Amino acid sequence: MKPIRLSAHATESIKYRGVTVDEVKEAINSSDWSLAELGRMECRKEFVYDRIWNKIHYKTKQVRPIFVEEETETVVITVYSYYY
Repeated sequence: MKPIRLSAHATESIKYRGVTVDEVKEAINSSDWSLAELGRMECRKEFVYDRIWNKIHYKTKQVRPIFVEEETETVVITVYSYYY
């Protein structure tokens, strides 16, 4: 398995979207990948959340990293999160 590296943008994104580096890595390592825009890849993974985010209680958090596969590593471009 290739190492996973977060770009500077992705590192900032996870701070504002309530996602951890471990969640991003778990999503990439354990979810099915699909083609995203601009030839990039994406995947989605749901996590039990059962906490408050932005003053609203949510039971589930979905993490959706956007990334590219390079020869020696996987580079995460950005990360989205969805709460429900």
